[in-house]
Amino acid sequence: MAPKVLISDKLSEAAVQIFRDRGIDVDFQPDVGKDKEKLAAIIGGYDGLAIRSATKVTEKIIEAATNLKVIGRAGIGTDNIDKDAASKKGIIVMNTPFGNMITTAEHAIAMMFAVARQIPEASASTHDGKWEKSKFMGVELTGKTLGVIGAGNIGGIVCDRARALKMKVLAYDPFLGEEKAKKMGVEKVELEDLLGRADFITLHVPFTDQTANILSRENIAKTKPGVRIINCARGGLVDEAALADALKSGHVAGAAFDVFAKEPANENPLFHLPNVVCTPHLGAATTEAQENVALQVADQMSDYLLTGAVTNALNMPSVTAEEAKVMGPWVKLSAHLGSFIGQMTDEPIRAINILYDGAVAEMNLEALNCSVIAGIMKKVNPDVNMVSAPFIAKERGIQISTTNQDKSGAFDGYIKVTVVTAKRERSVAGTVFSDGKPRFIQIKGINIDAEIGSHMLYTTNEDVPGIIGTLGQTMGDNGVNIANFTLGRAEAGGEAIALLYVDEPVPAEARAKLAETGMFTQIKPLQFDVA
Repeated sequence: MAPKVLISDKLSEAAVQIFRDRGIDVDFQPDVGKDKEKLAAIIGGYDGLAIRSATKVTEKIIEAATNLKVIGRAGIGTDNIDKDAASKKGIIVMNTPFGNMITTAEHAIAMMFAVARQIPEASASTHDGKWEKSKFMGVELTGKTLGVIGAGNIGGIVCDRARALKMKVLAYDPFLGEEKAKKMGVEKVELEDLLGRADFITLHVPFTDQTANILSRENIAKTKPGVRIINCARGGLVDEAALADALKSGHVAGAAFDVFAKEPANENPLFHLPNVVCTPHLGAATTEAQENVALQVADQMSDYLLTGAVTNALNMPSVTAEEAKVMGPWVKLSAHLGSFIGQMTDEPIRAINILYDGAVAEMNLEALNCSVIAGIMKKVNPDVNMVSAPFIAKERGIQISTTNQDKSGAFDGYIKVTVVTAKRERSVAGTVFSDGKPRFIQIKGINIDAEIGSHMLYTTNEDVPGIIGTLGQTMGDNGVNIANFTLGRAEAGGEAIALLYVDEPVPAEARAKLAETGMFTQIKPLQFDVA
C-alpha cells in the first residue's frame, strides 16, 4: 500500500504533484490545519503531514497520529510543532532551512532602504495629496557602516548585498572566524564595538537564551546616536519598549521591524512612532521562496517514506535502520560531547578534531561527525540539525578532521572531541557502557567517570581539601538534589574538576555562593538533551 500524506496548509500544486509522481497517496486539504478538532480526528490515517505555519501540531494532534512517521515543515521555523512529543513517538520532524535565505535577506535590505528614506511615511503623505519634500529628508547608505549581528546564512547574504551598496560592514558572530570574515570582506568585531560604530544595525540570529534581548535597554544606550535598527530575524531579540523610548528621545533615528516579541502583533510599543517601518512577518513571503520550500519538503518527505533517506531532520540522525540499532547510543554520546564543548566555548572555533577509537571507529562516522558538530552549534543556533551543521561549519571556515584508530585503552571504544580556538584547545571524551548509557570519561585530559544528566554543574579548582563539602553544602542550602557526583584531578595538588549531575538547574544564587568562596576557577551550569 502506498504511503499516505496529508497536506493541511496551502502548498503549491507543483508540490502536490511531486507526491503524486513519486507514488505517494496525497490528500490536499489546505484549510484543515486551522481546524484542530478535525485535524485530530483524521490524522490517524496518514503516514506523513506536510504543513506551513498555519497548522499547529500539538501534543494532542501527535497523540492522535497513530500511523504518522514524518512531519514536513515547508520553511525553517518549527515553533508550531511539538518536537518533544514527536520525538518521543518516533515521528521525524523535517524542515527546509535553506529555501528562503535570499528572500529574507532581501527583505532586510529593503527595510533598510525604507527606514533610511522614510519611504512608507512619504508614500502615505503623497497619497493624501500633500507635497512634503522637506519633511522626509533621508540618508544615503553609501559610505555608511552596517553592523550585522549574526553572519550565518542569511546574515552572510546581507553582508554581501551591503558591500555591493558600498557600505562598510561590521560583523558580530561568535562562530565567525577571522579568515572567513576576510573572505566575506567584513570586519569581525565584538558586540560593544559594533554598537558604538554602526550607522545601521541588522539582526540575523535565532532566538535563544543567549540572544534574547541582545539589544537590551543597556545595549541600545551604547549605540551610536542616530542609529537605525532593522530586525527581520526573530521577535524578542530587541527590548521593544526600550527601543520605543530611544526613538522618542531621538537617540535612535529609525527602526524597521518584520518580527515582534508577540505575534500576531495587534499592538506594540513601536507602532505609530515616526520613522518606524513595520511589516507582518514577511521575511519569507515571496513567490519564489514559498515555491522553493514547498517543493523541497515534498521531495524530502517522499524520499523518507519511500527509501528511508532522512534529510534536514531536526530530531533524528541520518543513519539507516540497520545502523540505528547499534549506533543509537553512540549518536547520543557524540551529541553530548559536542554540546559540552559548545556550552564551554565562547570564542570563534577554528577547528573541530574528532578521534574514534576501537569499535566505534568501524561505524558510520559521517553521521557521528554530524551529531558532534550539531551538538557544538546548538548553543548559538538551536535549529541546527545533523544535515545542516557540516554545511554551516564549512561556510564559517571551521576545519573538521577525524581520526580513527584501533582499540588503544581500557574501553572497547570511545570518542574524543577537541576544538581549537585562537586562545586554546578544549577536549572531552566519552564512551558507551554495556547498559547503553553514554558516559564522560575524560575532560581536559583528566580521567573521570561521569553519568550524563539533563542538568549538570561543571567546576574547576585547585586540588585542595574542602571542595566536596563546599559543593555539597551549597547545593543542599539551595535545595538542589545531587544525583551523581564525579571528581577528577591531573595530579595531587594540581588542577581538579568536578561534575555534578543534579535534579534541577543550579540557581544563580548557588553559583554566586560558590564563587564567593574563592575556591573555584570556573563554575559552569550545563544542560543536555537526554530524552
